[in-house]
Amino acid sequence: MSIALKQVFNKDKTFRPKRKFEPGTQRFELHKRAQASLNSGVDLKAAVQLPSGEDQNDWVAVHVVDFFNRINLIYGTICEFCTERTCPVMSGGPKYEYRWQDDLKYKKPTALPAPQYMNLLMDWIEVQINNEDIFPTCVGVPFPKNFLQICKKILCRLFRVFVHVYIHHFDRVIVMGAEAHVNTCYKHFYYFVTEMNLIDRKELEPLKEMTTRMCH
Repeated sequence: MSIALKQVFNKDKTFRPKRKFEPGTQRFELHKRAQASLNSGVDLKAAVQLPSGEDQNDWVAVHVVDFFNRINLIYGTICEFCTERTCPVMSGGPKYEYRWQDDLKYKKPTALPAPQYMNLLMDWIEVQINNEDIFPTCVGVPFPKNFLQICKKILCRLFRVFVHVYIHHFDRVIVMGAEAHVNTCYKHFYYFVTEMNLIDRKELEPLKEMTTRMCH
């Protein structure tokens, strides 16, 4: 890894604190297994498949937290170039605009500058994954019945970060020497959400051409 890339991905650049799994828990073991598969150079398509005998919710929980940490880090590397002046709307090119709604302060879909949207998004996800009623960490505590629906919404919104970064800021990613890392993270994300059927195909449209080249 180049010195520049190490600087890009050092922990000081993380957008916000990482959520970690407690050693000794089932989810920590799954997290280690998923990481080991990636580090061994195994095919990403194979790495995202639910291991035999494992609970689907546990597998999804591990990946949602991991993708939040990684995508958060990717956005953190370019956030100084994503300003209200450069990105007055949260978009993915001229065809796609994303509006924020959280049923709290923003009860209706609201157009916001990209950096404000990103901050609200990361805060919103952080609240969900640190909520023990949604992402329980104690062994034997069940997931809520709507757990997969919650995860679908989180993953759908995380995908929009990829859309914005690829379409509006990928020149900065290249300058930093982080292109391979971001592409690998995207492929891992894409294979996982499609393997587990966690994102509507229409949501993937903004990066369809790139994905066709990169992931098939």
